[in-house]
Amino acid sequence: MTTNTGTADRAIRVAIALVAVIASWLIGVGTVAGIVLLVVAAIMLVTAAVGFCPLYRVFGINTCKVPQRKASVTQ
Repeated sequence: MTTNTGTADRAIRVAIALVAVIASWLIGVGTVAGIVLLVVAAIMLVTAAVGFCPLYRVFGINTCKVPQRKASVTQ
């Protein structure tokens, strides 16, 4: 699993997660919308922490500016 999210992308994901948690709290955590917002927040936090977004791989997006080293086979 290679990193495909850059620093700015990760910061935006954390900000979105915080907004989703606050909105969930305001709406009500026990409501359907509140639970959906908490799930969105959890997904955003996990992808920000890991640095990998599965949807980015599907669509061929890479916001990470650091070039990735390819694994070489040594014999």
